[in-house]
Amino acid sequence: MAEETENSLDLGLEPTPKPGKGAEAYRVLARKYRPSDFTGLIGQEALVRTLKNAFATGRIAHAFMLTGVRGVGKTTTARIIARALNCIGPDGKNTSPTIQPCGVCEPCVAIAESRHVDVQEMDAASRTGIDDIREIIEGVRYAPASARYKVYIIDEVHMLSKQAFNGLLKTLEEPPPHVKFVFATTEIRKVPVTVLSRCQRFDLRRIESPELMAHLKSIAEKESVAIEDGALALIARAAEGSARDALSLLDQAIAHGEGDTINAETMRAMLGLADRGRILDLFEKLMGGKIAEALSDLSELYDRGADPLAVMQDLLETVHFLTRTKVAPGAEGFFDGSSAEAKRASEMASKLSVPSLSRAWQLLLKGLFEVRDATRPMAALEMALIRLSYAADLPPTDKLVRDVMDGNGAPPSPRAPSPVSGGNGSGARAQAMRGGEAVMQAAPQPTAQQTTAPVLRTLEEVAALASAKGSPMLKVHIENDVHLVRLEMGQLEFRPGPRAPRTLAGDLAQKLKDWTGQRWVVTVAREGGAPTIAEQKRADKAAKLESVMQVPAVRAVLDRFPGAEVIGVRDLNEDLPAAEPVADEDS
Repeated sequence: MAEETENSLDLGLEPTPKPGKGAEAYRVLARKYRPSDFTGLIGQEALVRTLKNAFATGRIAHAFMLTGVRGVGKTTTARIIARALNCIGPDGKNTSPTIQPCGVCEPCVAIAESRHVDVQEMDAASRTGIDDIREIIEGVRYAPASARYKVYIIDEVHMLSKQAFNGLLKTLEEPPPHVKFVFATTEIRKVPVTVLSRCQRFDLRRIESPELMAHLKSIAEKESVAIEDGALALIARAAEGSARDALSLLDQAIAHGEGDTINAETMRAMLGLADRGRILDLFEKLMGGKIAEALSDLSELYDRGADPLAVMQDLLETVHFLTRTKVAPGAEGFFDGSSAEAKRASEMASKLSVPSLSRAWQLLLKGLFEVRDATRPMAALEMALIRLSYAADLPPTDKLVRDVMDGNGAPPSPRAPSPVSGGNGSGARAQAMRGGEAVMQAAPQPTAQQTTAPVLRTLEEVAALASAKGSPMLKVHIENDVHLVRLEMGQLEFRPGPRAPRTLAGDLAQKLKDWTGQRWVVTVAREGGAPTIAEQKRADKAAKLESVMQVPAVRAVLDRFPGAEVIGVRDLNEDLPAAEPVADEDS
């Protein structure tokens, strides 16, 4: 060994330090600052309070279900619960669970290092079968080797198979007193209700941005890293309430900054975000119809590293902030309340209407999915912004409808003949100027074909009309799900069948109005009503079949051929051509 070190020094190289002697593997911030007790668990006050009261009163559940988005502390909480159940204190004299594990006793240290024999962690994403659950079922029968409780932590429990869940049910419902289960999942809807009903459920919420910023700031101070509040705000926003994501981004920012002060501009470059002021400029030009300037700004943002999807998300955040400011002045959100961008956004919101903002939101939301799924996101983003710019100056939809109803929005006739210049006058439009406004004096008279509406007397006629008008699904529902109570022109009352859609009455009313040109009142009855058309057809078919079975000739054939049966009856009158004479029934 001495010779090897000497040779290294002769070559001008430093000897490679052995593991554990002068060299320590780097631990990422998410692991280095993982909470060891409930005091370090931020943003989960409801969970901490419930567990604190449960431990204080001895009302500790035998199974816990922790759910929430990634990085909010599910696995960390599970380990803290295991330590709280088995902590014996620094002096080893603690005989009951405690909400404040010491962190220095043998059980606490072993659990933190994932080497305690009585605390087993299982990843259900890689061990999903019934055989893995059988190991747990066999193990719960034995008492703990050294701890107070056996604790089974199953992460991503929703990945277990159906057989595995079923195999766990009985043990989960009545476990031995020395066994506790802690489950963690991000997909709570995939966990069977039979499992949820046997667990005490905790929903870990997303961490609010102010709490996350304060947490990141304290860690940056411990790491002797200079970082501005604006950069911390960008990290907290990008993390979306996940402490682990925030710490991972902070780790990346420290490496990206190379020892310099980390500012907001550095974070925007690292995350591929656009400046909020530039996003506001872009949106203002889009709503003002300056599409060429807007595309130029977008190209500049893209060249500076802005991600097209991030730009679209920022535009959506801008529209959301402007709308909230419009309906609730003083609301905070995408822009800081005291920043220059927030004041400018408030001024912009006062000039825009809620309908235009709502339309911008719908167009951008549609464009978000297009940009996300496109093979060329930048091209999809440009097309979405062009669409938004051209739609920005359109009048609201309700105004268009009112104009059409009032006749102001109808396009002028190419060459409306004057009543003085001749013509038969039928359908001619005469206009008289009253106060500079054109008023329609004569409307075109409807033709006889337009005024003739179908008269419906039976339900069969309604079904036939639905078939003729190209509504085959409605025809099927009319024939199979409508028990007719009363039918008159303009009024229809029926009892729906068990398989009838809930919208059947409304669909019938709307379609009948469109087809007949008059308003229909369609009501639903709870009882009564005639058999459906399909039931009547089946009854007629059965009656016809029964009558044929009574014919002596048919009975003689059936007796001559045992096992034969009549499967259908065909009417010769319907099959023969009209010109041919109809044979006598007895023939």
